[in-house]
Amino acid sequence: MRKALTAVAVLAAGGAASAFLVSRGDTSQATNPAAQAVPINTTKVTQQTLKDTETQDGTLGFGTSSSAVNRVAGTVTAVPDSGQELRRGSTVYSIDNKPTTLLYGALPSYRRLAIGTEGTDVLQLEQNLKAMGYTGFTVDDEYTDATADAVEEWQEDLGLDETGVVELGSVLFAPGHLRVDSVQAEEGSPLGPNQPVLTYTGTTRAVTVQLDAADQRLATLNAAVTVALPDGKSVAGKIQKVSTVIIPAESPDKDPETKVEVIVAVADQKAVAAWSSAAVDVTFTASERKNVLTVPVAALVALREGGFGVEVTDGTTSRYVPVRTGLFASGQVEISGTGITAGTTVGIPK
Repeated sequence: MRKALTAVAVLAAGGAASAFLVSRGDTSQATNPAAQAVPINTTKVTQQTLKDTETQDGTLGFGTSSSAVNRVAGTVTAVPDSGQELRRGSTVYSIDNKPTTLLYGALPSYRRLAIGTEGTDVLQLEQNLKAMGYTGFTVDDEYTDATADAVEEWQEDLGLDETGVVELGSVLFAPGHLRVDSVQAEEGSPLGPNQPVLTYTGTTRAVTVQLDAADQRLATLNAAVTVALPDGKSVAGKIQKVSTVIIPAESPDKDPETKVEVIVAVADQKAVAAWSSAAVDVTFTASERKNVLTVPVAALVALREGGFGVEVTDGTTSRYVPVRTGLFASGQVEISGTGITAGTTVGIPK
């Protein structure tokens, strides 16, 4: 007669569970289903979509912040307010009454632009000039006489000297319109080059989650997540950015921590408009298997000859059937094997 001999550990994604080690017996027993006692506790094989999910703490805000750094020495004559939103052509701040103007572009400003200059930053400048209504030049990566003429018109409109040259520090390239997060410089104070003036973010609310390095499997770019808001409602999100950050040690006797920072984009901005900052819960789906056969993990038995099985019963007889395991999630395990179908009754060992 077959019987459970001892318990062994089953390690799987999503946690550990226990299984029973059994011998499937000799050939005569294997052909005689009645040789196995009928299990007392049973469940049915279910066909379902199985998801390996995990919920982590997150912070609703405006995503990561960037720093606007002064490029020339002078006196701060204008700064914006924290929380203020700025768009293309707006003055971000002023040094010696000369504005630093917001323009859109992925490449930061890093040099002086004048006739003869070529590159992506020139293309960005010309795209912005065109968007602001200036004409007479070809939008490309070459700074020509025609580009300089358009720049002079722009400088005249800003009340600046019409040099036709874009000096380093006179523009701030950002990916889009921005929101001032905090201001470090004060009006009237002197400021040297390479000193921070303010920090800024985008204007779209997003969720930031810092995962432990061991949970990196959750951080898949463009993966869908669910964000639970403070009012009890949930909104859909998508992983927009994944990066590694180092958290400095809090004391000399501790080591720095490596975290995986995840930025989650929220499509329904109206649903999160009530909060400029809030604690939220983010549910990640690490793996998903659609329309698979599953049983509770507790139904698995470890076979003496290797592998796993389940005890199949018709209510009067039972037998152990080898199965292949797949995804483990939410206390369930994906299985497949000969004779295993949705609705099959299996035992759950005590």
